[in-house]
Amino acid sequence: MLGGMERPRIPSLNWLRVFEAAARTESFARAAAELNMSAPAVSQQVKALEGHLGMPLFIRHAHAVRLTEAGRAYLPSVQMSLVSLESSTQGLFGRAREERLYVQAVLIFAQGILAPLYGDFTARHPDIALNLTTGNATEDFAHAFADLKIVFGAPSAHGPAHDRLIGEVLYPVARPDIAERIGTPADLLAHPLLEVATHRAGWPHVFSHLKMLGAGARFVMVDSTVMAAALAGSGAGIALARAPASNPVVAAQGLVPCLPGVSVPGLEHYHLVYPEAATLRRPARVFRDWLLESCATIARG
Repeated sequence: MLGGMERPRIPSLNWLRVFEAAARTESFARAAAELNMSAPAVSQQVKALEGHLGMPLFIRHAHAVRLTEAGRAYLPSVQMSLVSLESSTQGLFGRAREERLYVQAVLIFAQGILAPLYGDFTARHPDIALNLTTGNATEDFAHAFADLKIVFGAPSAHGPAHDRLIGEVLYPVARPDIAERIGTPADLLAHPLLEVATHRAGWPHVFSHLKMLGAGARFVMVDSTVMAAALAGSGAGIALARAPASNPVVAAQGLVPCLPGVSVPGLEHYHLVYPEAATLRRPARVFRDWLLESCATIARG
């Protein structure tokens, strides 16, 4: 007893490993495959942890699970603890067969840059298990645990150390049947213009480059380039491509440039953010070097 209260027992390490995998994959079945367990065994371990803590960590659905508020609050601490234990074990007793690395990236960068390069990284570094999660809003990055974070815009809001990766180039894109009706910049104003609210550089920035006021423009506000591209693909309006990160989603939606030859440099860049270089674990240092090299190659075209 301590101060009249019972000291809580630390949960089983197996329970925490299973919880982390299920939370990350949002599926007991996928967690079971990753951990070489059965799905019922994963469910049993999670129930044991929830019983130990005295509250539910997941909301169960038919084919997926979702973290409760308590689960979301607990996950970063669990991930940090597992990483710390892994690092200590490797430092004292030699490198493990596989080191786990947590990277969180803004969605469009993850889809457009990291996904196409994922195979290259894993082929070069099969000893590093890369766990990639995404976010969009600033708050998505504020409380989540990651060794490295890839953000767009001001990096200092996310960590004290950072590397500039790549910028963006903007140009209007639409379905081919809409794009063929755009002969001059003024023709853009006849269509709804899909605007990403979180970006400093948007349609007003493009209008300024084209030396037009944009009076009468009809904006449809969305929260991401992925959503803007999806709406443009459905014929809902004209979006702004943000190359090179948006290249795959633009191609997947069948979008084409509305004004070939028109491109406008953006105002912000993607940054790799971390606490400080001296504290990075080995897999994070390896990933950082690889990503800087890869982005330099992309920037050179």
